[in-house]
Amino acid sequence: MITIDQAQALYSDSDTVHDFDHVLRVLALTGRIGPSENAQMEIVRTATLLHDIGRYQAETLEIDHAVYAASQAAAILADYPTDMVEAVTHAIAAHRFRTQPAPRTIEAQVLFDADKLDAIGAIGIARAFAYGGAHSQRLWAPSEDIDLQRWLREGDDPESHTPVHEFVVKLSRIREMLFTETGRAVAEERHAYMVSYFERLDAEVKGIS
Repeated sequence: MITIDQAQALYSDSDTVHDFDHVLRVLALTGRIGPSENAQMEIVRTATLLHDIGRYQAETLEIDHAVYAASQAAAILADYPTDMVEAVTHAIAAHRFRTQPAPRTIEAQVLFDADKLDAIGAIGIARAFAYGGAHSQRLWAPSEDIDLQRWLREGDDPESHTPVHEFVVKLSRIREMLFTETGRAVAEERHAYMVSYFERLDAEVKGIS
């Protein structure tokens, strides 16, 4: 439905954390997860290539980026059969961690899991610190001072956010939120690595290690 070159041209204004390299990593993961889950791979592949288009425009317009990307994808794919376009746009609209709708098709669940797997493990750590650096965040905060329930109840606080907050509030919870058996299996090792890293970071900051 769309080529890699065509998709790449749509990410010219993307940031380091959500650039086309991210899309290609998610594409590799969907290629691993999708066949094992009997997903329609043309739907998965197209949704993956388009799932983060227009993030800058969405932020400027203060629109949820998944909703915006889904609307843009619908326009790009206007000449394709309606059922295929609806399957693609649902997968895109449902790929976010914090917002509805929930992914109700296996294709949407494959994209959701693959996108979230790229947020954990070694690459997830790198992305958290890349985002933090781009937004002048502190490098570290004591994890024991982070009130997860308050953050879940009241939402993000950009003024105090750090990569450690990102780990406590989001990344450490991703493993439990995945839908597919294959995705959950991949998450186990990535989760363990990430937990070990933040424990080590905490120990080094405190002079323990």
